[in-house]
Amino acid sequence: MISDDQRRQDLADFLRTRRMRLSPEQVGLIRGGRRRTPGLRREEVAQLANIGVSWYTLLEQGRDIRPSSEVLHSIADALQLTYAERSHLFLLANQQHVIDAYASDEEVSPALRRVLDSLSPVPAFVVGRRWDFLAWNITAEKVFGLSKPVPPYEYNAVWRMFTDPTSRNIYNPKWEQVAQKVIAEFRAESVRYANEEWFQRLITDLQRVSPEFRAWWPRHDVRVRSDAFKDIEHPLVGWLKFEHTTLQVPTMPELKIMIYTPLPGTDTLEKLQRLMDQEAIMHTV
Repeated sequence: MISDDQRRQDLADFLRTRRMRLSPEQVGLIRGGRRRTPGLRREEVAQLANIGVSWYTLLEQGRDIRPSSEVLHSIADALQLTYAERSHLFLLANQQHVIDAYASDEEVSPALRRVLDSLSPVPAFVVGRRWDFLAWNITAEKVFGLSKPVPPYEYNAVWRMFTDPTSRNIYNPKWEQVAQKVIAEFRAESVRYANEEWFQRLITDLQRVSPEFRAWWPRHDVRVRSDAFKDIEHPLVGWLKFEHTTLQVPTMPELKIMIYTPLPGTDTLEKLQRLMDQEAIMHTV
């Protein structure tokens, strides 16, 4: 652990170097006159962030001041920080960076999509911070039917769990056990977004249409995601047994990769391969 003095100095250096890499034109300002040093002036950053010049100067000098989360977001916007730089700023300011509307867009990169495809015949998919399915491989499609929208929250995992008969069928007779784990994990992760409109609307609609969700949500059960065994009954090949693992994308930590590895000692892998063989035959006909 670095000392507070060193942390404040690192914060000051970080702000100064980010400021110096920007030109007035890049942030919509008029250059005006000669400049002794490259980049923006401190007063220009303060203007863009809507904060006091003296206060920002103290921050760049490594003084012992404690900016709020709102002020840090404003400074990050003014300096056009990337997601990684924004997170670094919050750490240097001794604050936890809450992923919110300022976070990067939930886009699955082509490289990550290729990773999903390379895992077949192991089912794998990506879930975003709102628990929406963002991308999946062909095996996940054959097992879970993820491309089928379930209005009005077409690709939301929680909405599907409690409203889509397909989800209830594939997890029977353990649907209640699986659904209770999902609701506890969703509550634990979504507390950061409890004030956002999408979250409040989703909860209201789930309570309206699902008796189980309406009964379980007030319990306030929470749990972290963990590796687990999952049994799924597929309508074509019967029971599939998996080890379920969740991985995080380092560059976009709001994204989660869900991997369903066939349980050793079962015929699950052979059944998945059979599904893929059927898919290949359909595409050659």
